[in-house]
Amino acid sequence: MTPAPIAERHGIDRARFDAEIRPAAQPVVLRGLAADWPAVRAARESDEALVGYLKRFSHDEAVGAIVGTPEIAGRFFYTDDLTALNFTRGRSPLAPFLDRLLRDRAASAPYAMAVQSIPAPDLLPGFAADNAIDLVDRAVVPRLWLGNAIRVATHYDLMENIGVVVAGRRRFTLFPPDQVANLYMGPYELTPAGTPISMVDPDAPDLARYPRFADALAHAQSATLEPGDALYIPFHWWHAVASLAPVNVLCNYWWNPAPALASPYDALLLSLYALRALPDDQRAAWRTMFDHFVFQTQGDPVAHLPPEIRGVLGEADPAGFERMRATLLQSLGRPGG
Repeated sequence: MTPAPIAERHGIDRARFDAEIRPAAQPVVLRGLAADWPAVRAARESDEALVGYLKRFSHDEAVGAIVGTPEIAGRFFYTDDLTALNFTRGRSPLAPFLDRLLRDRAASAPYAMAVQSIPAPDLLPGFAADNAIDLVDRAVVPRLWLGNAIRVATHYDLMENIGVVVAGRRRFTLFPPDQVANLYMGPYELTPAGTPISMVDPDAPDLARYPRFADALAHAQSATLEPGDALYIPFHWWHAVASLAPVNVLCNYWWNPAPALASPYDALLLSLYALRALPDDQRAAWRTMFDHFVFQTQGDPVAHLPPEIRGVLGEADPAGFERMRATLLQSLGRPGG
């Protein structure tokens, strides 16, 4: 089954992005958003021109990189027994990394190589000033991803995301958050992406082993981006990314407008221990409590109380969070807590 194409928009400015695209909570391809970037113009000229442009900003300090042997065919994932990752982490100055990208273009089975998610000011000081978008606040620090023809497993981010293809071509396959049960999540403790990944290879799904993935594909959307194109990925949308050229560069912007008092991800992990093993009747009762007080499926649960006595059930504030945090730490520190 071929995923549906991701919707495309042209000529989007900050006002329309905030008023039309983000509230819809659907992915959108923003064709040509960064077509005028100097880095994009260099990439369209040649790989050598791109590398020369990037070296204008590079430094000699080593940066984090990951490398996989030719046997993984560019797919960063697990080893066959699922007890380790199928790539290694190391460090290298950027200039020799870029030189190797150029040199390996002619290799029939190159090593998979990537420098991932490095803040642009740390990796290429000055790059962000030359290459910028106006759809997000200037406080959002862009990150850079460089590598050859690699594939990143289906995963999600705890942020909203705009990814700008600077060089090469990238294919994105997206799934809405409600498809989690059909994506067959891997372990939380060991993951190549920070958050859990899908165990299914979207390019060659084993439907005998993962039959519900067919339902996920029915809800999937996909697009291939060229240099200068961008993609808006809403919060928590699953996405698999395939870099399709021997030299690829992506610049992305992550942000989360939600108040950062506590991590919902941490709350989920704690709930796995606090709720999952309870008897069915108790889990049903707690589901009702979460629906009522947390997700507020029946409206404001404390509208009947004066604001000054709502406490933890009222508006979240830093002082209230610190009191709750102290209580939780005390509880978790007790034996059996």
